[in-house]
Amino acid sequence: MRLLLIPFIFVALSGCHKEAANQAAPTAEAGPVKGVDRSHKGAPAPTATFTDPDGNETRLAEFSGKPLLLNLWATWCAPCVKELPTFDRLAADEKGVAVIAVSQDSGPHASVEAFLASHKIVNLAAYQDMKSGLSGALGPDAVLPTTILYDASGKEVWRYVGDLDWTSPEAAKLLAEAGGPSKNPEHPPVDRGQAEGDQRQPGKILRRQSLAEEQPAKQDRDRRHQQGH
Repeated sequence: MRLLLIPFIFVALSGCHKEAANQAAPTAEAGPVKGVDRSHKGAPAPTATFTDPDGNETRLAEFSGKPLLLNLWATWCAPCVKELPTFDRLAADEKGVAVIAVSQDSGPHASVEAFLASHKIVNLAAYQDMKSGLSGALGPDAVLPTTILYDASGKEVWRYVGDLDWTSPEAAKLLAEAGGPSKNPEHPPVDRGQAEGDQRQPGKILRRQSLAEEQPAKQDRDRRHQQGH
């Protein structure tokens, strides 16, 4: 009898329960240890598509050019819902990092929008990975919730397994690893020839400045010389 109770107790103690059998992503409590995971550092962002707030297909590559913080969550995941308000505040306050939360719910898109509205989540748009293509591409250890930081070139920096207060000092320290935005090719190019010429020949620049400064002094000496005669 005791042997039969053991698996039952284990299931009962797990945190996030799946609402339906077709929910593919496992939960943090049933998978890897909660905390920072750097084992995927340097891996490129997956190319799998998911749905944007307008119902169109999009990819993580659409957010390239600046660091990206990606959160995988679901309405039926208690730790996800617990951290969601702090992630929402981060989305409002964080300027150097793009912040998105992608729902893993398989239900209608309108239900995700309604859930966000009912929980007063106003800064996170309703992205959805209805077919779990994105979470599946991230590997079997992409449990819920999982939050992944990508640098501006689309390479993974770290992933955080489990819930976190994203307004806490711990979160701020982790986000400091994001780095800066990549150079925008649309900005006017720098005149590299002139800039490099200035760097290659600093002596000539200084010499031109010194000659300009000497010119008034020479003219003054000439005037005094003529007055003396």
